[in-house]
Amino acid sequence: MALASLCEALVDKGLLNHKEVGAAFERAMQAVEQDDAHKLSEANLAAAAFPIRLLSLANQAHERGKKFTFSDYAAIVGKLT
Repeated sequence: MALASLCEALVDKGLLNHKEVGAAFERAMQAVEQDDAHKLSEANLAAAAFPIRLLSLANQAHERGKKFTFSDYAAIVGKLT
């Protein structure tokens, strides 16, 4: 949640916008999904993707003026995967 707060601060200060933050998370997710060199298990891929998905949801919520708890985000990520 610390990184989510940092992203919110970057947006609030006008250094980045929500679209730019979201694009960064999309690039991170693509990097995880395209990492064939390490032959990660499905469980490891899911573990690597979890924080990216959580941060993406937090960014979307902040854009809508909402804020949720870690447990809320974790439950949503679990339902989406």
